Order: sequence, then C-alpha cells, then structure tokens
Amino acid sequence: MHTVQSKDGTTIAYDKTGQGPALILVPAAFMDRQEYKGFIPELSDHFTVYNYDRRGRGDSGDTQPYSTQREVEDLAAVIETAGGEAYIYGQSSGAALTLLAASSGIGITKIAVFEPPFSTGKGERELPAGAPKHLMDLMAKDKWSDTMEYFLTKLVGIPAPAVAGMKSQPMWEGMRKFAHSLPYDAALTAGPAGDFLVPKAELAKIKIPTIAIDGGASWGWILETTKAVADAIDGAQYRTLPGQDHGVDPKVIAPVLIEFFGA
Repeated sequence: MHTVQSKDGTTIAYDKTGQGPALILVPAAFMDRQEYKGFIPELSDHFTVYNYDRRGRGDSGDTQPYSTQREVEDLAAVIETAGGEAYIYGQSSGAALTLLAASSGIGITKIAVFEPPFSTGKGERELPAGAPKHLMDLMAKDKWSDTMEYFLTKLVGIPAPAVAGMKSQPMWEGMRKFAHSLPYDAALTAGPAGDFLVPKAELAKIKIPTIAIDGGASWGWILETTKAVADAIDGAQYRTLPGQDHGVDPKVIAPVLIEFFGA
C-alpha cells in the first residue's frame, strides 16, 4: 500500500501494480480498492494500475466537511503521484466522479466510464430532491441500515422486497462499512442543482477521448443514461457489453479498456 496527501491534507491510500501508462481505477458506491482486485491481473500487463480508496473508504482518510471538489482533488493527487497524467476508468458513482474530474481539466488524457447513474428526466424512476442531505442526516443518527436501504431503493431503484431480502443476509452487515460514504455518491450524482440529470453543460467541457460503456442486461434507465452521456461529449464512443449488468465482469470489460486506452 502507498499513500498520497490530497490538497486538504487527507491521506489517500492506493496500490500500484503493473507496467506501462498510468491507469487509475475509481470505485463505485459500496466499493473500495479491494473490490477492484479482479481487474488487476486483466490490466497490469498493459498499464501501471493505480487502485485507490476514495475518501471515507478503506485506508483513506475522511476529512470533513465533504465536497465533490475535494473528491476531484483526491483524484488529482493520485494523478500527480502517477506522473502528472493518467487514463481513468470509473464505475457508477465512480464514473460520475471521473466525468466531473475530466470536465475540470486536471491531467487526464482519456476516460472510460461504466454506467454513470444520472437521470435523463424521462420519468423512468423518481429521484427524491435533497437525497444527499437526507442520507447525511440518517448517518448523523447512526442509522446505517436505513441509509443503505434508502440509497438502494430511492436512488438505485432496487425494489423494496429485494432490499428486504438483502437485509436478512450476512452481506448486509458487511456492507455497513460503506454506509457513511453513500451521501458522497449521492452528491456526485445529484450535481450542483440536485436534480440528478445528465450534466450536459459540464460534459460538453470534456475534450479528451471518452468511451461510455453499459451492460446489455442492466436496467433500462441506466442504458438510456449511458447513451445520453456519450451523446453529450463531443466524439465520445458508446459501447454495450451483451449479457453484463451493473456488476460488470472484469474479464469482459478489460479487453474493451485495453483496446480503447491503447489506441
């Protein structure tokens, strides 16, 4: 494990593996760098892979107050330690962070995003206003189970009976370690206006090669959103991986990343 200090002094932990151009992996909700370990053997022959813990996760710090800009600064610190420029791959809310960072002009040369969880505003799911604050309020009362249930049902759109089934399994307690960071994921996706809409104005600022990827077996709303993200970025590619869902198989997506970043 290595560490780097973010602009506000927060310690950001990362692993460095492989050889070649720098590729940074940005985790989604309910993920730290351990969840990305399946990607390392698939990518490390082609890239120097920087697998980091976003703030509030794993071995990284969690300086308060939180802001999405601080998450961009964390990623910038990892880019700096990687030599000042890097490719970036982000999943779900990690994709939202990747897009925000790319629009800010830090040293990112190419990005690949998998299923950024914005909304197209077509009514495919009702996203509650003020969700990041509500999640923060729940966690302030240590209602970690309610926090996770709210996030999964109201923001992800998983049916309540399915979440109730998850709560009865040992995995629920294991997911507890991520509950306090869920407001961060909500804030990244909600955007400054809090409306969760695809941030077209910010995406239009991205002038680097981009590919937006989704899985053919994923939710319909996220397929529409991923396509809308690609459409909002000049020259972006769009790719669907047949049979894949939101938990994409590293062995399936790795060849796409190798081809795109290696082109």
